[in-house]
Amino acid sequence: MFPIESYGETMSPNFDVPNIARIYDAMLGGKDNFAVDREAAERLTELEPLSPLYAREHRRYIGRAIGVLAERGIRQFLDVGTGLPTMDNVHQIAHRRAPGSRVVYVDNDPNVCAHARALLAEDAGVAVLEEDLRFPERILDGARASLDMDEPMCLLVTGILHFVPDDDDPFGAVGRLVEAMAPGSFLVISHITDERVRDTRPSDNRSGLAVYAKSNAPMHPRNRVDVERFLRGLEIVEPGVTCISEWANPDPPLLHEELRGVWLAAVARKT
Repeated sequence: MFPIESYGETMSPNFDVPNIARIYDAMLGGKDNFAVDREAAERLTELEPLSPLYAREHRRYIGRAIGVLAERGIRQFLDVGTGLPTMDNVHQIAHRRAPGSRVVYVDNDPNVCAHARALLAEDAGVAVLEEDLRFPERILDGARASLDMDEPMCLLVTGILHFVPDDDDPFGAVGRLVEAMAPGSFLVISHITDERVRDTRPSDNRSGLAVYAKSNAPMHPRNRVDVERFLRGLEIVEPGVTCISEWANPDPPLLHEELRGVWLAAVARKT
């Protein structure tokens, strides 16, 4: 069974508290969730009917980003904050596009890691590291067992940064991971921002944040300027900082205009 995790520390099992990894799994139609997680997902969908679409579009964005970088010759992937395994995981996409690629999954939830290890036991070139974004040096120490830090790689920090408060210095943590990467490496990020919803439907935005406030990891949306801070010093890949659904997508879904800035995506190269 899954115990509930607060950010960075294990708590006693409490199945009355929604878990962000399982809420996301429920949004994607997965089976690794409980009634309390499904209730949270349903409440979020009531507030924003396109929430399940955004969860699916987020997975598709990650797939497109990996495909683009595989075409650029990247064969190493470090996925921090991976969450529960689902369909079309990073290693599956990477191995289809570039056989022989190496992937390290990182998550601070021991049960996410145990689940991942069980599913990935037969996958060569894939490792699972139980670690926390707040401790980048520990992540690097663990990743070096599987990845060659002197060769270009892809660092994915997707769907997690908006759950890390400023007090935990996510900017510094991502910056340290980027600093350790070789030139020619790439950073892939996604981040929820409340700017458009705040301006157009402030009551819905507050209610949505209230749903996550009752979960194991409250949400901390940031504005576009703050999101761009994660990319400082890097060469941003076209089409720049844009909606997850529209990043390198030749056939993006039709979105309501006020939602276009809700979940931002960006890929940047270290020169």
